[in-house]
Amino acid sequence: MADDNKEKDILSRRKFLKNTGMVAGGVVGGSILGGLVTNQFATKTQTETKKTDDLAILQNARVFFSRKEDFDVLSVATERILPEDDNGPGAIELGVPYFIDKQLAGSWGTNAKEYMRDPFWQNQQTQDYQQKDSRQDKSGPNTSTKAPTPTPRYQSRLNRGDIFIQGLRKMEQVSQEKFKDKFINLEEEQQIEILQAFENDEVDMTGVAALTFFNFLLQMTIEGAYADPAYGGNVDMMGWKMKEYPGPRMAYINEIEDENFIVMEPVSLKDYQG
Repeated sequence: MADDNKEKDILSRRKFLKNTGMVAGGVVGGSILGGLVTNQFATKTQTETKKTDDLAILQNARVFFSRKEDFDVLSVATERILPEDDNGPGAIELGVPYFIDKQLAGSWGTNAKEYMRDPFWQNQQTQDYQQKDSRQDKSGPNTSTKAPTPTPRYQSRLNRGDIFIQGLRKMEQVSQEKFKDKFINLEEEQQIEILQAFENDEVDMTGVAALTFFNFLLQMTIEGAYADPAYGGNVDMMGWKMKEYPGPRMAYINEIEDENFIVMEPVSLKDYQG
């Protein structure tokens, strides 16, 4: 009885091998065998390279900006703020535009954790009201309504995502009106001139000051260049390498007594996660 079962097992295995092309004379190159050989004997380097490529593709996917035109303006604007030079890469190579895209798609961009109730006062509007009150104090009784005291928090009903969308499209509008061309096609000096107009609060925006938008753009460009790569910017820790910053270290026990400056290869939060 045991012999009969053994013979059935052998026949069944032979049938399986024959059907899958794994017996002598079968097609190896494009058969299941070929796939098995490729999968089982693929080098570690090949596997790691594929994983790295897949991660790079995901890292470069837009999650907030649905319009490529807006993202292109953002990219060029950040590059003007942090351009490539002899010291290292610029904002685009550092992945700053994608860092900003991810931040705007999250709670920071939606102001999910902040108080967003009126009244909303822009700092410039507050200053105008205070100057008006000062003039009235000298001429007679002050009957105007004083504006709230300026606070570090920007005063607008728009969340940061809305501000970026409006600001970038306003940059494009100013470019078309002033230079008759797209912002991304302008000369660097012309692009800088437009950015300076926002920095000087010379551009009219709805519900928010142009300076507020510029400050956010400047802030996020710097953060994207030097934040941990886990957040989507500072590609390959190139921002840290330019500053010789070692990244988040667990301790400096072995180096703390050294009197010389030590150049250490930077590590990211991802390096502690295997």
